[in-house]
Amino acid sequence: MMKVSEVLSKQINLFYLALSFFTRLPVPKTMQYSPELLSQSSRYFSLIGLLLGAILAFTYFAVTTIFSAQLSILLMMSFSLVLTGAFHEDGLADMADGFGGGYSKEQCLAIMKDSRIGTYGAVTLIMAFALKFTLLMALASYDLSVILITIILSQSLSRAVAASLIISIPYVSEDHQSKSKPLATEQSVKSSVVLLFVGCLPLWFYPLEIAFLCFGMLFVFRWIFQQWLMKKIGGFTGDCLGAAQQASEILILLVVVYTLEHQLLGALL
Repeated sequence: MMKVSEVLSKQINLFYLALSFFTRLPVPKTMQYSPELLSQSSRYFSLIGLLLGAILAFTYFAVTTIFSAQLSILLMMSFSLVLTGAFHEDGLADMADGFGGGYSKEQCLAIMKDSRIGTYGAVTLIMAFALKFTLLMALASYDLSVILITIILSQSLSRAVAASLIISIPYVSEDHQSKSKPLATEQSVKSSVVLLFVGCLPLWFYPLEIAFLCFGMLFVFRWIFQQWLMKKIGGFTGDCLGAAQQASEILILLVVVYTLEHQLLGALL
């Protein structure tokens, strides 16, 4: 039986693995890596989102004391790309190119492996950035607490949605050097519960009806997205997970802005 200190040490190592996978933040050189450990670290993906969300929310809060909301949002979005190395955005662009230009499973996978960006990817990225900026600007016009907590929510819950796809559909890439291949192994129930629980934590700051609306919209999106992936390529790739995170992030922002515009979010905080 493992001692408490050994269990804690293992979980901290898994957290560092997730941190190194999703961000450019430094991790200890003593961190242990193996494909099996990386697979187990998926339980902490939404926790990484929570951490990134907190960093970005603090960044916005600090920068907005000096600059306008418009410039503060642009700086925060730029800093987000630095923190993650545009990891998810790259997946979104690759999936857009693959699904937009490929007619068969083989063509889609081949295009997604190509490091060059095409028309579909470029247009999708432009629209994604424009949507994020517009929605964040809408949030900034309300109380400061609204945009701060929503930044955190969008980062954590979107990663939970994306990572949850690993649980229910197969990995299909034939690229054995893929960074996401170790995640293709079956995830435990415990990992799934931790992933979803942490991802949903920021919803506690919202009225119950808003939390249910957000969760319901993401559930519907996830189901549709999963059916699309299964029909198009028969499973997921790392690029698909990145696209799912970006789409979920935008959807979360959209739901919160909708509730604000229809005066449903008055009880926040």
